[in-house]
Amino acid sequence: MLIGAGAPWLWRDMLDGVTARAGSEVLVGREADLSALRDALKRTRGAEPSTVLVGGEAGVGKTRLVEEFCRAALEDGARVLTGQCLELGEEGLPFAPFGAALRRLVHADGPAVLDGREDEFARLLPELGPPPLDVVGDARRGVLFELVAALFDRLSRQQPLVLVIEDLHWADRSTRDLIGFLVRAARLPHVLLLATYRTDELHRGHPLRPFLAELDRVRGVQRVELERLDRDGTAEMLAHLLGGEPEPRTVDTIHERAQGNPFFIEQFAASGEQGCGDIPHSLRDLLLARVDQLPEASQKLLRVAAVGGTRFGHELLSRVAGVDEAELESALRAVVAAQLIVVDADDGFEFRHALVREAVHDDLLPGEHARLHARYAEAVEAEPQLVAMGRAPAEVAHHWYAAHDHPRALTSARLAADAAGRRYAYAEQARLLERVLELWELVPDAARLLGTSHLDLLEETGLVAIDAGDHQRALKLTKAALADLDAGAEPVRAARLLVRRSKLLFNAGKSDGAAEVRAAHELLRSAPPSAERVKLLSDVAFALSVDDDDEAGRVAAEAMAAAAEIGDVSITVSANITFGQVCAGRLPPDEGLPAMTAAAALARENGDLPNLARALVNVSDVHFELGRYEESAAAAAEGVPYADRVGVNRTTGVFLLANHAEALVALGRWDEADARCAEAARLDPPGTLALPWMRMRARIRLARGHEGAEPLAHRAIEFLGRKFLHRENRLSLLELRMLVARHADDAAAALSAARQAVAEPAITDRPRYGWPVLAAAATVAAESSDDALCARIPQVAAALPRRYPADRAYSAQVDATLERRPELWRKAVAAWRADGQRYPLAVALLELANAAAGAGDRVAAGEAVEEVAAIAGELGAVPLAAAADTLARRIGLRSAAQPAPAGTQTLTDREREVLRLVAEGQSNSRIAQQLYISPKTASVHVSRIIAKLEVSSRGEAAAVAHRLGLLGE
Repeated sequence: MLIGAGAPWLWRDMLDGVTARAGSEVLVGREADLSALRDALKRTRGAEPSTVLVGGEAGVGKTRLVEEFCRAALEDGARVLTGQCLELGEEGLPFAPFGAALRRLVHADGPAVLDGREDEFARLLPELGPPPLDVVGDARRGVLFELVAALFDRLSRQQPLVLVIEDLHWADRSTRDLIGFLVRAARLPHVLLLATYRTDELHRGHPLRPFLAELDRVRGVQRVELERLDRDGTAEMLAHLLGGEPEPRTVDTIHERAQGNPFFIEQFAASGEQGCGDIPHSLRDLLLARVDQLPEASQKLLRVAAVGGTRFGHELLSRVAGVDEAELESALRAVVAAQLIVVDADDGFEFRHALVREAVHDDLLPGEHARLHARYAEAVEAEPQLVAMGRAPAEVAHHWYAAHDHPRALTSARLAADAAGRRYAYAEQARLLERVLELWELVPDAARLLGTSHLDLLEETGLVAIDAGDHQRALKLTKAALADLDAGAEPVRAARLLVRRSKLLFNAGKSDGAAEVRAAHELLRSAPPSAERVKLLSDVAFALSVDDDDEAGRVAAEAMAAAAEIGDVSITVSANITFGQVCAGRLPPDEGLPAMTAAAALARENGDLPNLARALVNVSDVHFELGRYEESAAAAAEGVPYADRVGVNRTTGVFLLANHAEALVALGRWDEADARCAEAARLDPPGTLALPWMRMRARIRLARGHEGAEPLAHRAIEFLGRKFLHRENRLSLLELRMLVARHADDAAAALSAARQAVAEPAITDRPRYGWPVLAAAATVAAESSDDALCARIPQVAAALPRRYPADRAYSAQVDATLERRPELWRKAVAAWRADGQRYPLAVALLELANAAAGAGDRVAAGEAVEEVAAIAGELGAVPLAAAADTLARRIGLRSAAQPAPAGTQTLTDREREVLRLVAEGQSNSRIAQQLYISPKTASVHVSRIIAKLEVSSRGEAAAVAHRLGLLGE
């Protein structure tokens, strides 16, 4: 039965004799959800990173659940930090919840808790002072993220830390980025990250949707979705709220109206005595029912407060309301007494539930809405200290926009965008610049107000979109800028936009960008000499090197000549570096190295850090191909801090980190290499720029048997689906596809990948990448006994040069793999020793041991296996160590690490291995084949085993093997 507008008496009768409280102090119907949070905290205590995402519609009880959990966690010795996202939208204050959490931390523990890094944390806490301005771009953003992670890690070492982020649906892009970093990259072992969000806010285009989907793929992330209460839950909650057992029809009516939403249940119970029967079905009217019961002065004040946001300060409210202090306090007291507004931890105020604020705000008259937002904007402009430090630009922009004052909204959005850029909040900066573009058409003198042109604004917004990682939007903005531009009047700008569009198209996999860079080249032919012209010519050359080495070389030479004409040292160095890059596939590395080293030296001498970082990428790369792994590691390590200092750590810095990791892998320093890959991952490079670290880390994980190896490898391999990909990337991914198929024991997928790889035209263009592909294909061909593939591989190998140690080692490995003769494997082992790479040496030694055992040379096999085990142990290469141990047992060489199982000590090592195979159901002939012995010898071993174990048959011997756990070894 529904209670309509005509029956207020019935509602009052139903609640007669009970006193309603505004909020239940007992958590109802959430036992399973609370248990899930407790389990997550237990995992954190066990040094397992945990993240719980608590979702549910507005009012369903997310905050109440978290409060109850945090109360228990505090009693159990954990520390709790809480921060709330602000309802300013995507363009709002960056990192707001982290700033709030850290502000409370500093208030409780003092600035010393920041470990002397107050200047860096000033980006989150402006009250600490101005942040450093020595670096632009995103160079320090990664450092900021690392500092936050290090702080939380340090706190959690003392006691488990629960970090609560409320209202994630309002989170700005920067906040999501930092959360993603903590969850995916930092993975702090003693920190539980607990975030709440409204599911009913997540419309199809909401940015939180893809973010949650990304987090779902991370190990240790759990979602808890709060459902509405059932009727019994509603009855239990009403009993607590009303202080007594409610009438069944009261429960039925409220449950039907509230539909199990705890907040709505609270509102019905609290307002019932005042005639809640008059409440219509509209949610807005339901929420406004208690507001209407306030005195008129309090209602007016509440409308003013609603415009200021969910949280607001006393001084700001006083300025905007325009009433004296006594009247303000009186009106506030009534609102606080009604529990519509509560005092927050910072001695300000906040709406008890955001839905109330929304309802009040939406109920404003149009003129009232604009007038109040304008008052807020004027107040904050005049006194920025009325809001938290750093919030003023975003607040002012928000309010002028809501006030529909287009000129002021335009200029304030521009100022807020600049402020966001200074804090590396590129997504917010991009969104604010988009607003400036939107308002441009509505403000006749926009160019004069901003001191810039529409074309300048389009180009700037496109660049910021790239920094924010929104390459699709950057593509559209670049296209719009080109449409607005007179290329004949501004050829250099047109060329710059065309080159940018080319890069975006290529990274998106939509085109090779060749048409755009060729058009840019034509424009640059007639452009006057300038440093920018040289730079753009270099960019054109690099873009053309994807498919046309000859044309790229000609344009690179043109850039060098243009640089010489200008006479600028930095430009000359840059052009020389590009020439080295684009000619890397045609010019032998040992011939190109002197020029690259000279370019690096010149850049170092002139303090040209951007070009020095680029040059060191080339130098480290060439040293690696020459087999000089120590020099390669040193060059890359030198360049990493330079890239960080000049703000190119997400591009050039990623290549340096990957080059360093690659050299460390070759040297057998895998833990250091994996750490370098982790650093690159934390920088979150966009598009194909992520491939260097992804494929390197995937190889390490595959070789170590890491459980995360295959997912990471498949993420990288997905890039093969792009039509346009650099040849080096394509070849490396084709090799990785074979490795991961073999790791998964998928012979069909491995064979398919090998056939595709051998047919790849680029395999002979880049020997450094072609040889590893061919070696992996040879292994697959041998394992599958595919005659056609086995015949094709030597033909491809004949077209590849053997100039450097790794080339010769791979060549010897391919021959040995296909012909399977011990003497060929000895040559491969010798070649890998000469090259110096540890893991390929161990793989070759294992194959030599197999071949020697098959030829009856147990001594040589044993020596090889022993060395394999030592190298595998150094590297942490678990699958390789297991293979070595299996082979050792089969040839009768049991390691000390594998003692005989209890009950089989009377058996020899060989007999124990035979017993294992008997238990597996193997025949004598099959046992002989696997252990490289004759069937007659196998039969003798079986007979001796039966006698020693005092059993009468092979079946009883197998039973003994099962009982002793031999099959589980």
